[in-house]
Amino acid sequence: MELMKAMEVAASGMRAQGVRMRVISENIANANTTGRNPNELPYQRQLVTFKNILDRQTGVSNVKVDKIIKDTKADFRLKYDPNHPAADERGYVTLPNVNSLIEMMDMKEAQRSYEANLGIIDMSRSMLNRAIELLRN
Repeated sequence: MELMKAMEVAASGMRAQGVRMRVISENIANANTTGRNPNELPYQRQLVTFKNILDRQTGVSNVKVDKIIKDTKADFRLKYDPNHPAADERGYVTLPNVNSLIEMMDMKEAQRSYEANLGIIDMSRSMLNRAIELLRN
């Protein structure tokens, strides 16, 4: 029964990291999305926050996505392009606060966490199959 609980926790981690990877992909896809005019803000980077939820039925703490929030700490970038429709009176266009290098590092971290949880599920399944084999003999 404990192996099933381990698999449940790992599966919740995989679901949470899957959401995180989707949000990071959206950030990368919108790294150059500007406003349509000088008064409109560009795309703002999004971040995923997690929380632990106790499953009272099984007594296991699972990870869940708490919120998807906008990154208000990173500054928008400016680029001089006076011909752009979103350029201000000085000729600068406000670009998203997305740094592709940071997004790629976050993606790698999410991928490794996802793979670690997958490894736990594989190992638990293997142990369950071995226990079943032992009980048959």
